[in-house]
Amino acid sequence: MRILAFVVCVLAAMFAAVQSKANIIEQYNGQCVPFARSVSGIQIWGDAWTWWDQAKGRYDRGRKPKVGSVLVFAQTDQLRLGHVAVVSRIVEDRVLMLTHANWSRFGGKRGRAEQDVTLFDVSDRGDWSKVRVWYRDNGGLGGSTYATYGFIYPATGGGTRAMPELSSSAPDYVGSLIDAYAR
Repeated sequence: MRILAFVVCVLAAMFAAVQSKANIIEQYNGQCVPFARSVSGIQIWGDAWTWWDQAKGRYDRGRKPKVGSVLVFAQTDQLRLGHVAVVSRIVEDRVLMLTHANWSRFGGKRGRAEQDVTLFDVSDRGDWSKVRVWYRDNGGLGGSTYATYGFIYPATGGGTRAMPELSSSAPDYVGSLIDAYAR
């Protein structure tokens, strides 16, 4: 009987650990930096806008999106600390889906994580240096354009990797394309 009780306890603990990891996106409430660090595996600290320079020599960086990479938004009047978001899906050349935290409001408050939101490249050269982001409050792309530094790529070959839960099981590709091109 003790062995059976022990096995049940171990299985319950394993189930709880799996559940908590799978629900990190749904349950998260906080800033974008710790969220991006947690789900991407990129171990950088400090304000979001500082990630680009901190990544130099530690992580590969570039202008081409890859699933699991972190997009670093520049510091502006609107984004005093910048912003970081993790690429969850690539829809097409100029449309991505992001998973990030502390962007839209939920019940009037910021901090929650959002999964598979639309990001649209509006740069002249198609290099992701200027983007528009889906904003929950208006149910589509926000009216602002944001400057970005580029993408930081997670370490490979035994390093940390992005969580597989970054994207939902049924992302709305069509909705992302409509958000991007219908306006």
